[in-house]
Amino acid sequence: MHALTIRLQDEMFALEATHVREILDPVPITRVPNAGDFVGGLINVRGSVVPLADLRVSFGMDRPPPDADTRIVVMEIDLDGEPLVAGILADKVYDVTDITAASIEDAPRVGMRWPAEFVRGIGRRDDDFVIIPDMNRIIRAEGDRSSSLAANERTDR
Repeated sequence: MHALTIRLQDEMFALEATHVREILDPVPITRVPNAGDFVGGLINVRGSVVPLADLRVSFGMDRPPPDADTRIVVMEIDLDGEPLVAGILADKVYDVTDITAASIEDAPRVGMRWPAEFVRGIGRRDDDFVIIPDMNRIIRAEGDRSSSLAANERTDR
């Protein structure tokens, strides 16, 4: 797997490099009223409106303010056969590397602090562990959560 390695908090994650369109410095974010924390805003990427997702929300991580290392990884994710372009916040972007299939293992069911269903596998890069997120599951789950919250808000009125 060709992977772009990024840091979220103190953990290294690997995103499939074939899905990465570009890496941006932080840009102005248009907040969406009543949007959830996962996709709380939109960004302008070359004239296109792109949702900005924060994987730290899905993984229950702290969300410090952006700093000099913060980047936005613009990805194209295949969601149920439809391409979805989304920006992913990264605390730091490292490099593109190869992670061999032999070094990727299933996420352990115990001892992890992240939701196991959001982890496609754990890879090795040199002596470090690299978390490989399941972007389809994360986007689908967070979208379902946002839809049900919006429906509950409408029925509460």
